Amino acid sequence: MLARKSIIPEEYVLARIAAENLRKPRIRDRPRKARFIAKNGACNLAHKNIREQGRFLQDIFTTLVDLKWRHTLVIFTMSFLCSWLLFAMMWWLVAFAHGDMDPSTENPLNSTKWTPCVTCVRSFTSAFLFSIEVQVTIGFGGRMMTEECPLAITVLILQNIVGLIINAVMLGCIFMKTAQAHRRAETLIFSRQAVIAVRNGKLCFMFRVGDLRKSMIISASVRIQVVRKTTTPEGEVIPIHQVDIPVDNPIESNNIFLVAPLIICHVIDKRSPLYDISASDLALQDLELIVILEGVVETTGITTQARTSYVAEEILWGHRFVPIVTEEEGVYSVDYSKFGNTVKVAAPRCSARELDEKPSILIQTLQKSELSHQNSLRKRNSMRRNNSIRRSNSMRRTNSSLIVPKVQFITPEGSQSASET
Repeated sequence: MLARKSIIPEEYVLARIAAENLRKPRIRDRPRKARFIAKNGACNLAHKNIREQGRFLQDIFTTLVDLKWRHTLVIFTMSFLCSWLLFAMMWWLVAFAHGDMDPSTENPLNSTKWTPCVTCVRSFTSAFLFSIEVQVTIGFGGRMMTEECPLAITVLILQNIVGLIINAVMLGCIFMKTAQAHRRAETLIFSRQAVIAVRNGKLCFMFRVGDLRKSMIISASVRIQVVRKTTTPEGEVIPIHQVDIPVDNPIESNNIFLVAPLIICHVIDKRSPLYDISASDLALQDLELIVILEGVVETTGITTQARTSYVAEEILWGHRFVPIVTEEEGVYSVDYSKFGNTVKVAAPRCSARELDEKPSILIQTLQKSELSHQNSLRKRNSMRRNNSIRRSNSMRRTNSSLIVPKVQFITPEGSQSASET
């Protein structure tokens, strides 16, 4: 649009576009690896080409619980409507076979006394209303069954049994969907990022977990698994190879007392899959660390499970979580606004294997961090001194500018008078 004739020459426009393209470096983004577990704990897995679909019907209750809410409500409504319509058809057939639909039976001048199977059932609509009254035990007094037809008594018993089964299954399904264990896991939170830092002289992989509710998770345990693509010596490719890694805990088991947010620590030692990974190698690693928290809900007694994962881009090397639990007026207070905040700390950039082989690396790193800290303190103190000197000089200048000299006035009589303004 700008390259119009007599305004901007085309040669200049082409040269300018070429220069802009040369200035902008073309950076190809690394293709993002698919996560096995999403940050919210959902499994990133799609099942395809399942030929034996009938296996889901063998466990119909679990299938109904796993369905979406809209599908469950449709099945809930249609099951009752279909049962009402089915037994309405049966009641209509019973009345028709007994002759209750005959108009002559309605004639009050008829000498013979007629007793119907079900009173006031003269059409399919009335049979449908009677079916609803029988199954949901609502009686309005207009329609009722008599002892004339044994077949009607059988249909009544059958409908009551079928209605109780439908109520038990559908109401149990609705209850299980509302009380599912993963609903409790919504208030179990994990830090958005994990860190690798030095703790007790060892490189450790750490993340933070917390519970937002006051009701506790009993017998809570934490497991960590590394999922990566591996190739066996025989050439077999395992796309999802799971390796359990231990969690640092003072006791033998992995149980934790999750009354306040905790920092879960994994010591990177010889048993760890992260033993040979350095800070520079971490970004190139195709791995995913899955964290699983399991426990029993205190209020319901149902076992719950919360999951999350950390890929290489979400692991910060040389960082540490800030403390968020403080004691205020005899009560421990938790500040969740700093739940995922980290600070940079001194940590060697080498792998844990190199750190075990050369312990002097850690000492040198700590010494360098101490020297840098002292230098920063000196610079800060010098800056404070300079600022104080500047402030004192500026205050002196302002005070000197405010001093007014004395002025003498001479009267005509020759007397002098001094005054200050």
